[in-house]
Amino acid sequence: MRLRLLLLALGTFAVGTDGMVTAGILPLVARDLDVSISVAGQMVTVFALAYGVLAPLLATVTARWPRRRALLTALAVFSAANALTALAPSYGTLLGTRVLAAVGAALYTPTANAVATSLAPPERRGRAIAVVMGGLTVATALGVPLGTWIGRTDWRLTMWLVTGLGVAALAGLSLLLRELPGQTTAPSLRDRLAPLAQPRVLGAAVTTFLVFLAFQTTFIYFSVATRPATGGSQDRLTLLLLVSGIASVAGSSAGGRLVDKWGPRVVIVSASAAYTVIAAAAPWTLRTMPTALAASALTPLVGWSLAVALITRVASLDPANAPVLVSLNSSALYLGMAAAGGTGSLALALFGDRWFLLVGAGVALVATGVAAVTTREERVAPHPVQTPSSAARHSATAAADTGSSQPPGLAAPPM
Repeated sequence: MRLRLLLLALGTFAVGTDGMVTAGILPLVARDLDVSISVAGQMVTVFALAYGVLAPLLATVTARWPRRRALLTALAVFSAANALTALAPSYGTLLGTRVLAAVGAALYTPTANAVATSLAPPERRGRAIAVVMGGLTVATALGVPLGTWIGRTDWRLTMWLVTGLGVAALAGLSLLLRELPGQTTAPSLRDRLAPLAQPRVLGAAVTTFLVFLAFQTTFIYFSVATRPATGGSQDRLTLLLLVSGIASVAGSSAGGRLVDKWGPRVVIVSASAAYTVIAAAAPWTLRTMPTALAASALTPLVGWSLAVALITRVASLDPANAPVLVSLNSSALYLGMAAAGGTGSLALALFGDRWFLLVGAGVALVATGVAAVTTREERVAPHPVQTPSSAARHSATAAADTGSSQPPGLAAPPM
């Protein structure tokens, strides 16, 4: 069982790296395909938009598939898409391959969680899911800087790395994973979307959308924002991303403890306010390497604490219906990422590669206000399920039980 879980984790590592590494190779993509960096950034937009829209549709369509079949199909599509990305001769082709990669990713992550729960006895399911989701954590801490470093001269090498990881997971699981039955019943698409009619659920989804719109408006163009500090050096950029990844792991753990102590509302409002201040200072802090290193550590500490609180909040609104709520939150997250590609591109065009950072800060300020208003009736004390490990296990189990779209590693290092 342990080897099969590690192979599942290898797949989530590949998916997580693919979803986040673009921030480190964007200038190389733009130069190679002869487009501007803001145009190249739309490869993130189409991936995230496809993931956010297709995840609930795929979950509904494949709910009754045998899980081995769904898992291997997802990895095959994902690996083929990344190989096509590495070979893409033009920008238009690149965008098409990113949509295909999103299809594989949106199907793989929840299916991997489901398979993990099937492989383990009930008393060990939380630990099994933790192993699988650990691949996403490692992608944040190591996959992104490794992919950035490997692609420092040719971004296509990064995509071949992701392809190789996906193929390795596919080969291992096709040999070692037995067939597993699909679900006998599953929520329809209409059932999955119905909770959005509830004001609290809609408020939580809007908050998540705005938070990740703010994060990604900066993070997608992180290489541009930090160019004064890095001098265009991919090695220096890799170092910044490594620091950010390690801090993300610490922030996720700290977020769980803070939610345990104070409850999600306090953490969401205070962390989003803190992020607003940090983002507003970014036009100055990202200009030199020492201050950029400090910002790269501090920002994900706050951002990941906020991300943990967001997912804990939505799961606690209606624990009996948590699986569907978590899937909606995930779609809101990816739609926020998709919108950020356009927002960041427009901000770059209007304000330049320094002051565009203030747009992310402005969105974060709006998110703070929305969070404060929509959580006024949620002054509930901390819940027992909100420890770092149990919150992650709860949301991951929810995704596994329904085939919903649990975000890989909360999608990206909040920057």
